[in-house]
Amino acid sequence: MQMKYNYKKIWSDDMAYQIRTARMEELPRIEAIYARARAFMASTGNPNQWGNKNPPTHQLVEDIEKGDLFVAEDAAGIHGVFYFWIGPDPTYAVIEDGCWLSDEPYGTIHRIASDGSGGLFPAVMKFCRSRIGHIRIDTHHDNRVMQHVVEKHGFSRRGIIHITDGSPRIAYEYFGHLLKI
Repeated sequence: MQMKYNYKKIWSDDMAYQIRTARMEELPRIEAIYARARAFMASTGNPNQWGNKNPPTHQLVEDIEKGDLFVAEDAAGIHGVFYFWIGPDPTYAVIEDGCWLSDEPYGTIHRIASDGSGGLFPAVMKFCRSRIGHIRIDTHHDNRVMQHVVEKHGFSRRGIIHITDGSPRIAYEYFGHLLKI
């Protein structure tokens, strides 16, 4: 079952960032954030997950057009970006060396990146949990920083999935309650 929601409205509460859907005219800033994230990943021992070109521009354009790419901003501008979608993710259909906690509907976070300002992941989690309490995310074996961050925020390591190019990723799942805001 596929679920779609309209996230056009800016969302904020007591967090440092406002979360809203990305706009096409923001693509240069979004790509700059991803470039900074790729450099950070390489400097922390993870040069291969995104390489020099991921995510590609055509993927970001598609995500923006679908309304599934979000930005985190404050008065100074955009500081983070991420993909969020509620519904089955084909890359999560098969999991090896483990199992999912639940087959109930879930949201998926992909392509999360920041400009280094800090505090992005808690804001993203609050945003996502206000829409659904069941969330999945995955990361590369070499991405120790992201592994630490997702585990710190209540995700449990569930096994190994393979993305569309066949590369393995560590799969995580958060199964909590819907956050009432």
